[in-house]
Amino acid sequence: MKPVSLVSMLVFSASLASTFAQTNLLAPLLARDLIGPNLALAEVQAYTEDRVPLMPRLTTAAAWQKEADHLRKDVLDQVVFRGEARTWRTAPTKVEWLDTIPGGPGYSIRKVRFEALPGLWIPALLYLPEKITGKVPVHLAVNGHDSVGKAAPYKQIRCINLAKRGVITLNTEWLNMGQLRGPGFAHYAMNQLDLCGTSGIAPFYLAMSRGLDLLLALPEADPQRVAVSGLSGGGWQTIFISSLDPRVTLANPVAGYSSFRTRARNFSDLGDSEQTPCDLATVADYAHLTAMLAPRGALLTYNAKDNCCFATDHALQPLLDAAQPVFKLFKADKQLRWHNNLVPGTHNFEQDNREVLYRMVGDTFFPGDAKYEAKEIAVEAEVKKPEELTVPLPANNLDFNQIATRVAQGLPRSGASSPLTPAHLAHWQATQRGLLGGVVRAKHYAVTAELAGTETTNGTTMTSWRLKMGGVWTVPAVELTRGTPHETVLLVGDAGRKGLAPEVEQLLGEGRRVVVLDPFYFGESHIAQKDFLFALLVAAVGDRPLGLQASQLTAAARWLADARKLGPVKLLSVGPRASVFATVAAALEDKAVTSLELRKPLGSLKEVIAQNIGVDRQPELFCFGLLEQFDVPQLRALVTPRAVVTDGP
Repeated sequence: MKPVSLVSMLVFSASLASTFAQTNLLAPLLARDLIGPNLALAEVQAYTEDRVPLMPRLTTAAAWQKEADHLRKDVLDQVVFRGEARTWRTAPTKVEWLDTIPGGPGYSIRKVRFEALPGLWIPALLYLPEKITGKVPVHLAVNGHDSVGKAAPYKQIRCINLAKRGVITLNTEWLNMGQLRGPGFAHYAMNQLDLCGTSGIAPFYLAMSRGLDLLLALPEADPQRVAVSGLSGGGWQTIFISSLDPRVTLANPVAGYSSFRTRARNFSDLGDSEQTPCDLATVADYAHLTAMLAPRGALLTYNAKDNCCFATDHALQPLLDAAQPVFKLFKADKQLRWHNNLVPGTHNFEQDNREVLYRMVGDTFFPGDAKYEAKEIAVEAEVKKPEELTVPLPANNLDFNQIATRVAQGLPRSGASSPLTPAHLAHWQATQRGLLGGVVRAKHYAVTAELAGTETTNGTTMTSWRLKMGGVWTVPAVELTRGTPHETVLLVGDAGRKGLAPEVEQLLGEGRRVVVLDPFYFGESHIAQKDFLFALLVAAVGDRPLGLQASQLTAAARWLADARKLGPVKLLSVGPRASVFATVAAALEDKAVTSLELRKPLGSLKEVIAQNIGVDRQPELFCFGLLEQFDVPQLRALVTPRAVVTDGP
C-alpha cells in the first residue's frame, strides 16, 4: 500500500474542515422561515373544509328517502366494503354461546362471542330480563376509548337498568379495548388494511352489524324496537351503524361525533382513524348521517363542558341544522331530541345522560306504559369486576396487523417484478403510470412563484421562494448556487430542508444548483397542530397526502425545467418516507424529472406492516390501495431507464 504523505493528510483535513464550516453556515440559512408557523395549518384547514359535501336541498320526504338510500349504498359500497372486505360482508355470522352467570335481581348475563369477520372474534355479554313475554326491545351497547371496555361501570349500569326495564341488551367489546387491547388492534393500525386496498373501517362496521345480527336472531327480539347507544367512540359507533343500518330504530350517540366541517375548525373533534375513514367525505358528512336517522328515533347527547371532544356549543347545532328539516319532512319532529348535559357536563355517560336515554326508550318503545319509570335504578352493588365478565376467546384471534399481513400476501398485483424488454417496459409504464396517478389522486398544479428574498454569503447565493400551487398550497423552497452550476437538483428529505445542509454542501461542491423543497407535511410545511389527524382528513375528503407531496414535487420540477429553463432536473431524496413520494413523483413526471437518486430509501411498503407502524407515525405511506398495485420495486420500475441510485435497501 502506498504511504499517505503528511502534506496529503493536511490538505484532506483542511478540505474536510472547510466542508464542515460551509455546512454550518448553510444550516441557519436553510432553517429560516419562509411561510411562517401557521400557514400550513391554515391551508389544510381551508382545503379540507371546502371539500366536505353540504346537505342537498330537498322538499319532500320521498325525495330525501331516495337520497338517503343512495347515500347509504354508496358509503357501504365505496367506503366500508372495498377490497377483501367485500368477501367479509357476505360471510355468515358465527356465534358461540358460552356460560351464563348470575346478574342481579331481574336479569342474568350470558357470555357469548361472535365473528366480526373470519378469524376476528368479539367477546360480548347478553343481559337477559328474567321475565319475557312476547317480543321485547333489544339494545346494542357500544363503548369508546375505555381501557376496561365492556366492564366499564357506567356501561354496566346502563345495561343493567335497561335489562330491568325489559330490554335485552348486548354489551360488546370494542376493538383495542378491554379484552381486545393490544398493539395489533391499535386503531391507527387499521390503516395498514387501507394500504392493501381493503377498507380498514370494515372490521369496525362488521363488529356492530354482526352484533345486531345476533340480537335480532333471538326469538324474543322485536325488530321494530332496536336501540344503539354509546359514549365517545361508542357515540361514533352509534351514529355510524344507526345511519347505515335501517334496522336500528332508536339511536343515542353521546359526545361521539361532529360534522367534518366542524372538525376542521375545532381541533378537539379531529377523530382517529375510524372516525375519519378514507373517502367518507366524498360521499357524506356526519351531518348527512344524522339526517339519515329520520324518521327513526334519535337522541343527540352532548356535554356542555366536555373536556375531551365534541362539546355542545360547537358540535350540536350544525347537526340539528341538517337533521331538523328532514325530520320535519317526515312529520317526525318529536322523534329527534337532543340533550345538553350540565352535571357533570364533562365527557360522560353518567346518570343524567343515562336517564335521558331511559326516558327516550320509554317514550319510543313503551308508549303509554304507566309503570315505566325513567329514574335510574341504583345498581352499583351489582357492577361486576372485569375478570368476572371475561369471555374466553380463541388463542389465534386476529387483529388489524395480522389481517393486513394476510391480505398483503400476493400483493402487489402490478407486474414488472422481473426485467422487461424495452418495448414491453415502455408499454407497461404507459399503462401503470395512469393507474398510479389514480391511486395517489395526483394533481397537475400550476405554479406561481413569489420571490421571498436573495442574498449571497461566502460565495453561495441563496434565493428564497414561496411557490403557490393550484391556488391552495404555498410550498417553501430555497435555491442555492455557487459559481456556474451545470445541473439542477431538486432535493427533499424526511428531516425537511433544515436537516439537509450536508447534502446541499456536497451538491454545491459538485457544481450543481440545489433547490430544497418542503412539500406537504414535511419541514416548514409540517402542520402545526394535530398533524396526522389532518392527514387523515385529507384522505377522508378524497385526496391522499402521498399524492399531494408527489404532485407538489412534479409541479416544482416543471417550474424549474420549463418556466425557468433550468433543466434537466434531477430529483434527490433523503430518508425512507421522502423516497416514496419522490419515486412516485419521478414515476408520474417523466419529462421534467430526468433522473432520480434515493438515499436511505424504504425497501418495501410491507415494512410498515411488518413493523406494525401506525398512520400516526407515517401518514402518507398509508395511501389507500397503493400496495395493492405497487410496491417499491414496481414504483422504481416506472422510473427506469432514468437513473435510480440508492444507498441502502
